[in-house]
Amino acid sequence: MKRSRVIKAYNNQRFLHSADGRTVRMLCEYYEPLQRFRKQGVSNTIVFWGSSRARPLDVTEPELRRVEAELSRINHPNEEQRSHLDTAMAAVRMSRYYHEAVELSKKITNWANHRPPESRYFVVCSGGGPGIMEAANRGAHESGGKSAGLCISLPHEQLCNPYITPSLGFEFHYFFMRKYWFVYLAKALVMFPGGFGTLDEMFEVLTLVQTQKVTKPLAIILYGSEYWNHVINFNTMIEWGMISANDLNLFHVCNTPDEAFHTLVDNLNINENNHTLPK
Repeated sequence: MKRSRVIKAYNNQRFLHSADGRTVRMLCEYYEPLQRFRKQGVSNTIVFWGSSRARPLDVTEPELRRVEAELSRINHPNEEQRSHLDTAMAAVRMSRYYHEAVELSKKITNWANHRPPESRYFVVCSGGGPGIMEAANRGAHESGGKSAGLCISLPHEQLCNPYITPSLGFEFHYFFMRKYWFVYLAKALVMFPGGFGTLDEMFEVLTLVQTQKVTKPLAIILYGSEYWNHVINFNTMIEWGMISANDLNLFHVCNTPDEAFHTLVDNLNINENNHTLPK
């Protein structure tokens, strides 16, 4: 009988993509980023979280004008048509945060690029997608610095934005592995207005710090009190005994790029020993 060569387990794509290969895939999402972060010398990040729906003003304003023009030709617009106007107006309002995320990322990257060589180097990191994520990577790119993008594969395809440093662009399948890399390298997190995903990430990291599962110094900023004060009433949580008043010290609320930048710099312990990746 003729002998044939069999496929080695680590080359067996059918196995690797099966349910039994899940733990191998999880480990890949740990070790492959670890290898690349080491190679790029990235061990300290400043993470930006926020809505993927935020877009620059040069995109949202023309859309608003178009909707206004269409409604002006209709004598009695229905509810759906009026909702289009509300959506377009909200998009213009959200554009402010896109541009302020770009500005804050520029400030952070310029500061990181001009620190003494022996100091820790900080890299902006985002979720890699559009909106606030794109703005964060864009600001770093326009300042001539590196930035990381931790993308996630979703049922509705969401491509990584073009401003990520190519060697620091990742695509994750597992949300929990992506969150691990967000938090593990982070020395600061800035949370811009966002939806379910942003709230999920925000409350998870606040819980980790509150319960001291994260013990390193971690500056947490909620950016935009106009939004966050409407979305979350922390005082009500205190009144009901769900959190303590001291828990409000876990984060800072900022409203301008300058305020956020100075809060970040003041809270980053620059004398701390370099944080190293696991061996």
